[in-house]
Order: sequence, then structure tokens, then C-alpha cells
Amino acid sequence: MDDNYGLSRVIEPAGSVPVIAWKLDNRRDIGPSEARVALEKLLIEKGAFQQICNQCSYDESKMKAQIMDIVHKRGKFHNPFTDSSGVAFGTIEEMGEVFRRDHPELNIGDKYLCNETMTALPMYLDQIVSIDFNYNQLDVEGYGIIFGSTSSYIFESYFDVRYVLMANEEAGGLQRTTALAKENSTIAIIGKDVSTAMLYCMAARMNATDCQLIVILDNEHMLGISEEALENVFRDQADKLIFLDIGNPAGSFLARQELWNCADVVINSEDKTGAEPLSAFLCRDGGCLYFTRMRSNYTTAILVAESMHKYVNTIGMDQYFGSYNDYSRDLLVYSKPKLDEIDVLYKNTDYVHNLSPAAAGTLSMHKAMQVDDYIYASHVTDAMVDNVLNISKYDCNVIIQGETGVGKEKILELIHKNCSRNEKPCVKVNCATIQETLAESEFFGYEAGAFTGAQSGGKIGYFELANNGILFLDEIGSLSLNMQSKLLRVLQENQFYRVGGTEQITVNVRVICANNVSLQKMVEEGRFREDLYYRLNICQINVPPLRDRKDDIDVLARHFLSHYNKKYGMMKEISGDGYAALHGYNWPGNVRELENIVHRLIINSRGNMISGLDVDSVLNQNVYDNNILDAKSALKREGHVKFDDIIEEQEKQLISCALESEGTTRKAADALGIPQAKLMRKKQKYGL
Repeated sequence: MDDNYGLSRVIEPAGSVPVIAWKLDNRRDIGPSEARVALEKLLIEKGAFQQICNQCSYDESKMKAQIMDIVHKRGKFHNPFTDSSGVAFGTIEEMGEVFRRDHPELNIGDKYLCNETMTALPMYLDQIVSIDFNYNQLDVEGYGIIFGSTSSYIFESYFDVRYVLMANEEAGGLQRTTALAKENSTIAIIGKDVSTAMLYCMAARMNATDCQLIVILDNEHMLGISEEALENVFRDQADKLIFLDIGNPAGSFLARQELWNCADVVINSEDKTGAEPLSAFLCRDGGCLYFTRMRSNYTTAILVAESMHKYVNTIGMDQYFGSYNDYSRDLLVYSKPKLDEIDVLYKNTDYVHNLSPAAAGTLSMHKAMQVDDYIYASHVTDAMVDNVLNISKYDCNVIIQGETGVGKEKILELIHKNCSRNEKPCVKVNCATIQETLAESEFFGYEAGAFTGAQSGGKIGYFELANNGILFLDEIGSLSLNMQSKLLRVLQENQFYRVGGTEQITVNVRVICANNVSLQKMVEEGRFREDLYYRLNICQINVPPLRDRKDDIDVLARHFLSHYNKKYGMMKEISGDGYAALHGYNWPGNVRELENIVHRLIINSRGNMISGLDVDSVLNQNVYDNNILDAKSALKREGHVKFDDIIEEQEKQLISCALESEGTTRKAADALGIPQAKLMRKKQKYGL
């Protein structure tokens, strides 16, 4: 049987299908039912693109490395945090005999647009040449493997490939929009960006030139283009062009109440939180809501409409059909002049892709999510939590890896609450605080009179305390090799003797351990037993640092703010500039440091609004004390700063901080990376 679906390319998990597989075989050689395409351009789905932008802080080199890493690890481009991908364009360079026979319309050298999601296609990238932020597209060098069943579009050279990729990704939504558009009706389009909003306008006009079109764009979609310029572009197609804060639908409608119940049909191509209730506000009773995005939470719109005593007809995203090729071609012919106008605006706008303070204050595109007491918003954390909940179901040992302060104990609590042992004890042990001479008696207990100073009645150890429950070993890497060997024996046999005892004790314990240094690295360095590592490492959970999941900063800061407001009877808030400052910080201390910073902000700020300057002040105290703020004040006050004085004061503060934290001049010198003699001279110079 010919493999027209790429099933033989699935590596992991075995027996899966390409579109949902974790990893595909992306070898260059092709089979009889396959063809290879030299890739030239990729369009990344908006959610997947935005996640990478946010994670990498719009740093192009970091974004390229992140995308290359995904392709290297998975053999395809499939963003694991958004579970989405995009579409690809390139040139056919080789075809298998069966593929050639079944596709006589294709030839070597044809320009080929793959309509099928890249989650289903093996891919290899040599390099990413450039990133086009306006169209979410990449210029690349590499190859992709297509199969006999792969939907395709033969590219006509008179079209701009950027427009073709954009239209084909939205083909289902655009064609359905044309079908829904009726003469003399009112249609509201919530656009995900300027270009696609125009495409949906043109799609409606193809079937209903006399309909009334209302186009709504989020303020953040303007990309630095003026309202006047956008109004000029949309004037011939849209009866109204409205800019709203989609993340605040209720507030937006209080400002624009004339939009209430204004539309017979609402086309929602935006998956940002707030678009769903906005759709329900716009739609008339008995009207139609069409959601073009897979990630749109249209159930929210239904509930909102129901609460308003409206009946609305909801339609979800359409899958791809072959007829979309002809439709997309006709739509592009019709839309090209307008798309060219928008492209000129993009090119003439000096848009910096770094986040503005206002955008940073509302950075999280998705709802704050919560599982038990674990609060988060980012796709990165969502994927990790999903993994944690899956692992919780299996009664196996687990290693939790992560930097200090990332919240490893919170992950433990999540596992405990969602596992079969949730009504049994969870005993937490910080291994770093246990003296070597007492370790065995602490873990296994001891009998009466086992050693001098032993309690007269003996004592049960951690394993017995945790029997039928969970034993959490934090900083397990700090245990001696001798103690590690004794732990290994208990994990293998579930039995041990108390110190001084002769009766074998049997326990049933699930062991979860954590470490802020890679245990695998410690194994390689001979500081951790390899056999114990493999006994523990049935499943591993890697908790990413806060700097790699910045979408969480907003919701965590709000959570800590609420907690400390209640504690102190305050009603303080953080401004948009304040959130911008929090987003700009690198968070070496992770979530623990964020909580500490919010706590200090509540106490140190004088008014009810915590400003960006307030946040800067507290953040700068961590390393720079008040020097940066003094420099800012001097520059603002006098128009210049005394560079040498600032550097000396900075040096003084760094040395003072190192001496205070390390305790001795030798340790302080090591921490600063300078000779001890040099530190002593500086110490004397500054009178420290």
C-alpha cells in the first residue's frame, strides 16, 4: 500500500499520524509517494508567531534560534506551546514515481504553496534568512517533504507570494465570509491585523457590494501607522473603521455604545481575549457569529449572548477544501490594489517591534489561567502544566528541575492534588539542611537507645511519615554519595531498617525530588549516583525561568498585588509603565523575586498608583541601588551627568553588596571575579 499520508515518517509516538506526532523523520531522501520542496518562505500562524515574539522579546536572532530549535527537535515546525504552525512555500525539486504518477499537473521547478498545515510535514532548515514582522513570515533555506495526499496550490508568478500565503491561510474563513455577506445587511469584521482585515472586507464585498461594513481593529494592530492613514486605505471598502481596546470589551462599549446590536453578521478573526464578548455585544438578536480562528473560544461568546437574552447562530472554523484555490486566486485579483496600499504603509512606517509600555501592561494575549492554586498565562507554562497533570496520573518517581525561585514546590503541590495519593501525606524535606551524621536517622528513623542522645521512645523517619503518600526531596543533589546509595536501596526494595533496629519496615512511597542544578550534569561530574538518577528519573518536569515565560509576569504580579493589598488593607494598583518595567527586568530570582518586589512596592510606594519610577526604584536597589535613578534625576535636572562619579559610586555599591552577602573579602572577590588584593585596595579607597 502506498504511504500517501506520511505515516512512515512518524518517529514519536509510534503509531501516531504526522499532524499530531511529536517528532517526524525529516531525512532528505524521499519515498515513492513523496516529493521534496526547496523551502523559500514560511507563514507562521499568528498565535505561534506572537508566542515566539513575546518569549524572545522581539529579538530577531533569538527568534531565529527558537524556531530552528523547534524544527531540529521535532523534525517539523510545530510550536508546542500554541499547538499550531502555518503554511510553506517553495520549489519542487524531486518527486517519487508514485507521487509523479498521481500528480501529473506538477513538474520539477514548479513554485509550490502547501495548503496543509506544517504540523503534518517533515522539514529541515539550513537557516532563517530574515523575519517579516508585518506578515508573520520567514525567508528560509531548507527543504520540506510533501505526500501524495498533501493539498497544494501552484503559484502564479504575477501574485506577491506574501499575499498568497496570507490568503491561503485564511481561505476557509474568507470564502465563508463571502457566502455569509448579503446585500443591505450589516457586517462587523474584527480583524487580527490590518492586512487580513482588508482581505475580509474584500471577501464580503465580492458578494454584497451594498452591505454596510464595520471594521474593528485592536489599538495594538496599528503598528505605528496613523489612524488617518488607515482610514484613507479602508475608506473605499469599510463604512466605518473603529479602533478599540479589544482586551477591554466592556470599557470599549461604554465609549462606543452605538455599536451595541449593530451587526447582522459578525466575523471574528481575532483570538485575543476580549474578542468573544465583543462579538456578542456587536451581534443582533438572531444574528450570526462566525469564528475564523481555531483558538477562538466561541463558547464564551455564546454564554455572553445568552446572558443578554440574545439568540445567536455560531459557526466555527472551516477546514480546507480544494475549491479554495480558485476562490483565493479570484479574491487576490480583486484585493491586490488595496493590499499594495497597505504594504506601502508598512514600508513607510518606522515601526519598532519592541513592546511599548502600554502593550507591556496588557501583554498577556490569553486569559489568566489557574489550576488549583497555580496561576499563569503563558503558552510555555500552559504546556508545562498540561505535562504536570498528565504525569500526576501515573504513580511514578519524578524529578523537578528548575532554577532557584521558579516555584518547584508549587509543581509538587499540583502533582499531589491531582494524583491518587491526594488524601495521603506529602512530606517535604530540604536535603541541604540535613547534617551528614544525622541523615540516616532522619530518613529511616531509629530505635530507642540506638545512639547517645536518642529519644527514649525512638523516632520514625521521613519514609515512614510519608508512607502511602509522597516524599519530596528538595535539593537532593546536596546528599552525600553514601546517603544516595542507601536511598537507592529503599527505592529498589521499598524496605529498610531503622537505625539500631532489626525489624524490616516496608513502605509504599512516591518519591518526587527537585534540584536547581542539573542532576544529569552532576552524574557526569561524579557527584550524583547514575543508578539513583535513573531510578528517580522516570519522568522529568523542567520548570522554565520567569524570563522565558514573560506572559506570566502580569498575572503573577496582579496575584501578589491582591494578596498584599488584602494583608495591609490597601487598594494599590500598578500602572502600565510599572508593568513595562517589570517586563523589562531579567528576573534572576524568578517568581520568588517577583513576589518580593511586589511586596516591597506595596510598602515603599506613597500613592495608590505604583508608577514605572516606583518599580525602577525597587528593581535598581537589587543591584544598582539608587545610582541609576540618581543619574536619571541629574540628567533631567541639569541636562548632563558626572560619568566618573557615577561609575565610582556604582563600584562602591557593588563591592559593599558583595562584602555584605559573602562575609569575607576572599569570597567577595571571587563573587566579583577580581583578585582579593584589588578588592582590598578598593575597600580601603571607599572606606568600607
